Amino acid sequence: MSYKHLFQRALAAAPDRLHFAAHSHHLWPDASYVGQIAAWEDGVRLADRKWERVMGEIWPAAQAHVAAELKLPDPDTIVFAPNTHELLLRIASARPGPLRILASDGEFHSFRRQSMRWEEAGSATVERVPLEQIVARARAGEHDLIFVSQVQFGTGHVFEQIEQLAALARPDGPWVVIDGYHAFMAMEVDLSAVADRVFYLAGGYKYAMAGEGCAFLHAPPGFGARPEITGWYAEFEDLALPPGSIGYAPDARRFLGATFDPSGIYRFVAVRDMLRQEGLTTAAIAAHVDGLRAQLLAGLPIEAELLNPGSPARFLALRTPNAQRWKAELEAEDVITDVRGDVLRIGFGLYQDSRDVTRLIEALSWLR
Repeated sequence: MSYKHLFQRALAAAPDRLHFAAHSHHLWPDASYVGQIAAWEDGVRLADRKWERVMGEIWPAAQAHVAAELKLPDPDTIVFAPNTHELLLRIASARPGPLRILASDGEFHSFRRQSMRWEEAGSATVERVPLEQIVARARAGEHDLIFVSQVQFGTGHVFEQIEQLAALARPDGPWVVIDGYHAFMAMEVDLSAVADRVFYLAGGYKYAMAGEGCAFLHAPPGFGARPEITGWYAEFEDLALPPGSIGYAPDARRFLGATFDPSGIYRFVAVRDMLRQEGLTTAAIAAHVDGLRAQLLAGLPIEAELLNPGSPARFLALRTPNAQRWKAELEAEDVITDVRGDVLRIGFGLYQDSRDVTRLIEALSWLR
């Protein structure tokens, strides 16, 4: 089965490229172009009044799509921002410091860098442990904030103990933050049982196929009522407060910042609407990807250690001392993968079909 017809613009833009880095920068479907144009047209047609449409129609539509995907009971627990790092800062600012943070030792560069800087500045102490030790350490009750990726970006390992962490979460601490970027729309995620206790971060850049500028946070009610890092949109509904007052929205908008570019949210809504019209659920897309992954593994012509066998992650993590060189050699032939240290990552998406995998196997066979 091929879904290339949904990606005609992206594929035509680089017809000779073989793109197997959907886990890094997912190619955009044609629907995202429609969303981008709609954002521009609303901007010039409505001018100052565009925010009525953004916040009154596009924003709620995007909230509804996220809530449906994650099985959240209330879309109003969703807030959007340009990136997840901005949202992380607001979460941390809502806790009195210095923070005692527990994290896995495989978190993405953004969190790794920020947490190291917090340590350097004396704003936090950070304990980093292997993924399998997170729950045991969290149960010790020595931390204010627990941060862990649902799918580890480097290895594709999946954290399957969210409910155990959620059982420890309280409004007065600890708080549990799940980085779901490599899980959202890559695998089925059901947060219905923990929606009242965990924060969840993800966005549109990867498997949601919407590009940059559409990160989101699910914020459980009662957790973090007054973030210190805050913008005027966080009290957008009540600009008539008395002078000197600092108000906050009663829902997830309490984590909002200031004026933002809404085009990413338009693209996200357009892509989700397209998937619904095509009858493409996350489960259906995952089944398509599973077939491509199995085809590649059956014909894999290189020697490397597979770090994530059986993982639902949308990429293979292949450890080899040749990773950097192989990535460069493939890129020279316009075959796009990516690398993290000594791990070559090969990612799958809806825009690939079995013919692409056959071409990839042929390209890999030339590596030495």
